[in-house]
Amino acid sequence: MARKRSKKQVSSVYQLKVTLRNAKPPIWRRVLVPSSMNLGDLHEVLQIVMGWSDCHLHQFIAGSITFGMLDDEFADDFVTEDETEHVLSEVLVKEKDSLTYEYDFGDGWEHKIVLEKILPFDGSIHVPSCIKGKRACPPEDCGGVWGYENLIEIIQEPSHPEHEDMLEWVGAEFDPEHFDIEQINAILLESWAP
Repeated sequence: MARKRSKKQVSSVYQLKVTLRNAKPPIWRRVLVPSSMNLGDLHEVLQIVMGWSDCHLHQFIAGSITFGMLDDEFADDFVTEDETEHVLSEVLVKEKDSLTYEYDFGDGWEHKIVLEKILPFDGSIHVPSCIKGKRACPPEDCGGVWGYENLIEIIQEPSHPEHEDMLEWVGAEFDPEHFDIEQINAILLESWAP
């Protein structure tokens, strides 16, 4: 199903800090996005900057309101606002406002999104873009934050009985400290070409 992309004129830019809750050491990204971006598009940006592969359900929570993709199959079970009908400037109004982004309800990856700054639009800066971040995104389906911590312990301990199996599963080149801002921005530029 094709998403409705935000089409509103950009008047201001939001600097957001996105932090994966309960991850120690912290895993986070700082991004610039149009204040007029709808939450469906923000979901796509978050998937790219965090390094997820968009193969699980997600939702945004702001106060008592939940935003997500509408799904007729679950319409009677959940009261959800259509994420493509709401823009960031409606949900995050002033600096320090925040919302939660939850990805993969099984693993429960919760991200805290904080509006750090409201900046004037500058046509020379591509938005969305990532301006800073720390550490690699955990691999999909590793069991949430606690499963990820266990995975890191195992792959860093060659004498662990599961070391070889876990290295094969995650990929021998996986580095939990790796963060490639150039690659992230190249994907964002390709996905949101002017």
